[in-house]
Amino acid sequence: MSTIKTAPAEEESAIDAVARRIDEISTLPQIALQVMDVANDPDAGPIDLKEVVETDPALSARIIRCVNSSAFPRQTKTSSLQEAIAYLGLRRIRNLAVTASVHKLFRRVGRIGPYCRSELWRHMVAVGTGARLIAMRSKMSNFEEAFLAGLLHDIGIALEDEYVHEPFVAVIHSLDDTQTLAETERSHLGFDHTTLGSRVAANWRFPEAAKAAIRYHHASASYRGEHIDIVRCVEVANVICTLKGISSVGHKLVQISQSALAGLSLTGQDIKVLADDLDGELATSASLFQI
Repeated sequence: MSTIKTAPAEEESAIDAVARRIDEISTLPQIALQVMDVANDPDAGPIDLKEVVETDPALSARIIRCVNSSAFPRQTKTSSLQEAIAYLGLRRIRNLAVTASVHKLFRRVGRIGPYCRSELWRHMVAVGTGARLIAMRSKMSNFEEAFLAGLLHDIGIALEDEYVHEPFVAVIHSLDDTQTLAETERSHLGFDHTTLGSRVAANWRFPEAAKAAIRYHHASASYRGEHIDIVRCVEVANVICTLKGISSVGHKLVQISQSALAGLSLTGQDIKVLADDLDGELATSASLFQI
């Protein structure tokens, strides 16, 4: 396939064409959109969320399974949806709803060289978990926002695989150590996963922090906005997971961001501790994120 050089206007046009196709075929289920609306409403509470969630038996069961899992060591189990929602909180329920909706993109099996969707999903879950760990270690109160932002950061890759599959195959086969993934994507697609992902994230009404992380998780230094700490958490978590061998496309095409580390006041020793802690966190929550 020939290399395509794209100016910003041409990139926008290429993204528009794919985003329109995605909107025609797919969107987040209504239940996920409703849960996000309730979670973002400062006047809403557990009863309001219960009224939405109980219309979806699968999501209700997922919430009950979550609150009774080893991730939340409680003395007694519960079968009460309202109790589970009150215990977990609105933001965590929102994260479960979005997770359940987004993971449907990863059901198709198959491998393209070193890449497969199940490994991409594993990477996204790991980055979400790592971003939450970093946010908690940095004493950030919005660590559930960090988790969701990390979980969704590479959704653009899954969208490329699903909706521009043949050119995406060419991207994967062209990867080497001389170019980043984004550079290779722009050569073959006219855009990269961060720009496509952020465009679709806006259409799907994702939270602002998640949209920022999707767009800038490789370049937090270029982001100017109120969610900078979350973007930094996701960027650092992405590097940690990739270097641990939990990568998005089977290649270690990342570099540590010194500005992100400095912005979060993280040292090399902090990174080592976080990398070690991540294994335990992933083992604890593994059953909640199986495809």
